[in-house]
Amino acid sequence: MDDFLRHPFRYRFVIECDKGHYHTYMYMNSAHMASLVPDPDDLLALPVEEQGRLLLKLLAPYNGPQNTVAHYNFFNRANDFAAPPKYGARQGEVDVTLMEAWSWAEKQGFLVQAPSTAGSWFFVSKKGQQLASEVSTAAYQHTNLLPKHQLHPLVAEKVYPAFLHGKYDTAIFEAFREIEIAVRQAGHLPQDLVGEKLMRTAFAPAKNGPPGPLTDKSLPPAEQEAMSHLFAGAFGLYRNATAHRYVPTDPQEAVEVIGFASQLLRIVDRRKT
Repeated sequence: MDDFLRHPFRYRFVIECDKGHYHTYMYMNSAHMASLVPDPDDLLALPVEEQGRLLLKLLAPYNGPQNTVAHYNFFNRANDFAAPPKYGARQGEVDVTLMEAWSWAEKQGFLVQAPSTAGSWFFVSKKGQQLASEVSTAAYQHTNLLPKHQLHPLVAEKVYPAFLHGKYDTAIFEAFREIEIAVRQAGHLPQDLVGEKLMRTAFAPAKNGPPGPLTDKSLPPAEQEAMSHLFAGAFGLYRNATAHRYVPTDPQEAVEVIGFASQLLRIVDRRKT
């Protein structure tokens, strides 16, 4: 008993409820969502449906009337002194969000109230178990690789959601699409000018005729040409590949390419001013 009082979260035990109905109690509460999504900002930015699916993934062990979880216990913060939540001061925000996700899951029939109970004891239905089994949380573990605050604002806004869901080829495609849009706008170039031709026109070296609208004429001719090659080559390699075929990409490689795209956008910003 003394060991239990010192380490109450090591234990899995059974308690008796009303009308002779038993529930298996496993210590788990809303703070454990950090094991699936480490960054609270990532979790809070998701739509309620995605939050609900993650909640079902977390609650999947509660899979029947004899193995249930109480709504009150799940959101009870009384034991935080013994096991501080990994979300720290953000846990309150997370709890409100997960309460909404719980309500969504219950309305959809994914969380079902156990029969013959006076309290709010629930288990994940068969339909909910199926949905939970389809949820992959691996991508959420890689978000720390992509320092959102260091990215160009356009990349952070447009690309990060795809990266968060593990769609790394899509994230790269979106990053280079933002480059294409930014170059066209900054150079006041026509909409039908696209791809590598757009880059060659925008950064055309002065030695080959009139310089492009984004060409840095203070650079030596060789460096002007190198800048043109840089944008055209990067666009041809990364944007075209992801646009026309599936390109398997691991998280680390995606981070490196997205960081490169962010740098190219900052160059466009400087030339624009």
